Amino acid sequence: MGRYGDEVAGLATPLQHSEDLNVLIDRVGDARVVMLGEASHGSHEFYDWRSRITQRLIQELGFTFVAVEGDWPDCERVDQSVRFAEDADPREALQQYRRWPTWMWANEEVSDFSRWLRGHNEFQEPARRVGFHGLDVYSLWESLDEILIHLRERHPELVPLGLDAFHCFEPFVDQPQQYARSIHTRPEGCSCEVSGLLAALRRSDDFNAWQNAEVVAGAEHYYRSLVKGGAASWNVRDRHMDATLARLLDHYGPQSKAVVWAHNTHVGDAWGSVMAEQGETTIGTLARQRYGEDGVVLVGFGTHHGTVVAGEDWGRPMEVMPVPEARRDSLEHVLHETAPDQSLFVFPARAQQPAVLRDRLGHRAIGVVYRPDWERWGNYVPTMLGERYDAFVWCDESHAVRPLHTFFTDVTEPETFPTGV
Repeated sequence: MGRYGDEVAGLATPLQHSEDLNVLIDRVGDARVVMLGEASHGSHEFYDWRSRITQRLIQELGFTFVAVEGDWPDCERVDQSVRFAEDADPREALQQYRRWPTWMWANEEVSDFSRWLRGHNEFQEPARRVGFHGLDVYSLWESLDEILIHLRERHPELVPLGLDAFHCFEPFVDQPQQYARSIHTRPEGCSCEVSGLLAALRRSDDFNAWQNAEVVAGAEHYYRSLVKGGAASWNVRDRHMDATLARLLDHYGPQSKAVVWAHNTHVGDAWGSVMAEQGETTIGTLARQRYGEDGVVLVGFGTHHGTVVAGEDWGRPMEVMPVPEARRDSLEHVLHETAPDQSLFVFPARAQQPAVLRDRLGHRAIGVVYRPDWERWGNYVPTMLGERYDAFVWCDESHAVRPLHTFFTDVTEPETFPTGV
């Protein structure tokens, strides 16, 4: 079984049914935040097991909301459906996702989960209904539109502030990288307009309007950071997601608890991989710092081979691609050789961890941009598994996620990582 065979056998729990998650549910205990990763944005098994874990966290441990690596306005429509603010099937809200890559959330797997969540909420008092929210920073234009609608309906005296910000960004519609380049000749950019708008809406009693203003401010900061290169824009994005999660927990109240769905490269602790050495942080790292290690459970996911939905380049049509067998020097190869085909690992305390959790091994990361031939040299993040996560879900063979629609979608954002995660 190779060098790590006995260690893997001692850690692995075969995973076939939701009942097999008991050891993970016990590990969560009183934690306030559980982050569930994925090794790609386009694999059915990752969405399926995240849904099953999340359902048990909601039903048995009273988790309050789900927050995903998605845009706030799009996810707000899903939230209104699942919490009965609107009498509509959440699938209809998911169908409205337009920004590439739509398949991340507009897929059958999320549709099934959001319908389950609406069914769960139907029997809850309004204050106890579980929410669904987006953490990401990309929805600059959509958030500006939502702010202007809100101001016209509720605060007409503030409409000029909204229009100032809108007109400042208007020359760069659909060209955010042009805004980044404009900072060289106009260093102040739109920061003054955005700051004024955010200051006004922070005093608002409408959380949705406030969060949209935070997204606009975060997006402006993000695009500004693109000119610096390196880890700057990555860190702006993850710090924005961390701050959004904190605002949501405050908004829901002191007893609130959150489930986060995002890529492994965001969920995992940067100090358990080369990411920290490269100056990058993650929402997993920031959550451990903010809530304490006992208050957070980080769960990674992995696969050895199969199929995935991705695009060959940013904005290219989605397609089902093969996921080749993992490199022989990788964690995925070790688990392929030694673990049950579907299995769960809940890690012991670090002082008792075996070598397979302490050694640095390549750990595959597939983003929305993927080319199988990159496997020869890329797609792997050197990782100490037991430091990066608290638990791990293994699916030896994985299959492509099932998108809701395949038509051309809006492409306005630059990728922020070589594999677009």
